[in-house]
Amino acid sequence: MSDPRARPDWEAVSLRLVFGLLAAVALIFLVAPTLVILITSFTDSESLRFPPTGFSLRWYEALLDADQMQRAAWNSLQIAVCTTLLCVLLGTPASIAMARSRHPWIRACDVLFMSPLLLPALAFGFAGLIFVNQMGFRPSVTFLVLGHTIVCVPFVLRTTIAAMTQLDPALLDASRSLGASEWTTFRRVTLPLIAKGIAAGAFLAFMASFDNVPVSLFLADERTEVLPIHLWQQIESNLDVRTAAASGVIVMLTLGLMIIAERTAGLTRQMR
Repeated sequence: MSDPRARPDWEAVSLRLVFGLLAAVALIFLVAPTLVILITSFTDSESLRFPPTGFSLRWYEALLDADQMQRAAWNSLQIAVCTTLLCVLLGTPASIAMARSRHPWIRACDVLFMSPLLLPALAFGFAGLIFVNQMGFRPSVTFLVLGHTIVCVPFVLRTTIAAMTQLDPALLDASRSLGASEWTTFRRVTLPLIAKGIAAGAFLAFMASFDNVPVSLFLADERTEVLPIHLWQQIESNLDVRTAAASGVIVMLTLGLMIIAERTAGLTRQMR
């Protein structure tokens, strides 16, 4: 007589097959557009066409002479760096305070700080523009950085709070019992142990700011053009193939930075 335990659990097998199929479909839909852009960026034709009739690096070479695109990329880089610094400076102490506190209102604060990620991006950008105008100001780089900071600081909050939950409170008690002040304990014990969480959040904030369209669309002034908006306008007006090459550079740089972040800060582990 056969052992009932040796029979395959068809329900579990079918469930794994369904989830595997759904994961494969989701992966295809997520990766396929990126692959299309990368392949198209190597075309030798004068217009965006997939599949390419031939392959060439001419459009990557053309980026060296794209002065307007380079200025837009430089603007995006500066704004992303400023946004990341503000996110770290504001998000780190807020995360530490939220992780240590047990007050009931901490849950409300967590929902409040995460709300920019829950709102539709275009609605948030439009609301930001209305708020700036109601205050009597005009869109500028300063308000653009502040808008990016509001949208990106939740990434630093989430990863730093996750790092704080993994911190053993006994280490902090031992530091204080040995006579260390609160500042010394933070500088010598807390900060080194949560540094990877902060770095992971800073990386996510930088990428979210660099690639942000809705907030930049409403809060950037007429003299400040950022790279995502510039690429959007180029595709909308003349289907410039250099946009595909620029997108290819961004994708490859992003993958490289993700690998570095994973190796140094453990990006995947800090996001759990």
